[in-house]
Amino acid sequence: MKYILIMLMCSTTPGNECQLISTPIKEFNDNYKCTVYGYTYSADLIISLSKEFVNKYGAYTKFVCKKTTNA
Repeated sequence: MKYILIMLMCSTTPGNECQLISTPIKEFNDNYKCTVYGYTYSADLIISLSKEFVNKYGAYTKFVCKKTTNA
């Protein structure tokens, strides 16, 4: 069973909806690797943004690791 990472960039600013973002790795062999990557990539992404941007827009990420259905 493979897992896919679905990640969103969100904002606490009213009217801004979460947007799907691409990640360098999209498929994983297990949930553990997907989850660890999701948290690590989220932290790196937020750190790459300016402090002012994150504070102004309340920027944050959300992600989920979903099992793929093998055809």
